[in-house]
Amino acid sequence: MIKDVGHVGIAVKDIEETLAAVARSLNIPVPKVNDVPGRNLKFAVVNIGQVALEFIQDKSNDGEFARFVREKGNAIHHIAFLTDDIEGDVELLKKRGVEMADQKPKVGVRGKKIAFTSKTAFNGIPFELTEP
Repeated sequence: MIKDVGHVGIAVKDIEETLAAVARSLNIPVPKVNDVPGRNLKFAVVNIGQVALEFIQDKSNDGEFARFVREKGNAIHHIAFLTDDIEGDVELLKKRGVEMADQKPKVGVRGKKIAFTSKTAFNGIPFELTEP
């Protein structure tokens, strides 16, 4: 069952530069940047209240996040909902006619199961389901 908003995924061109600006503006420590083994991605999380901002940089030139940043610049990529039954919620959304980019959950950058809706399912707004 979907329980809450988990995070807002933000794709960025230069994660270190973006995090420095965010930390300076919010007067918080610069968060640790993590490499995602085998995925050519870097990410960092800034927690603000109950919602996290998940910054993602694609280190490749042709990956999904790199293409997104080329097209839109630094921008919100997705909104993630926390679920306590990701497999069940994916199937429920599909039964309700929601097109899923991920037919089955996969492991995301933070090592949790995730599944994305298609980019067209909600008129261009992608949602992610994620384990807590």
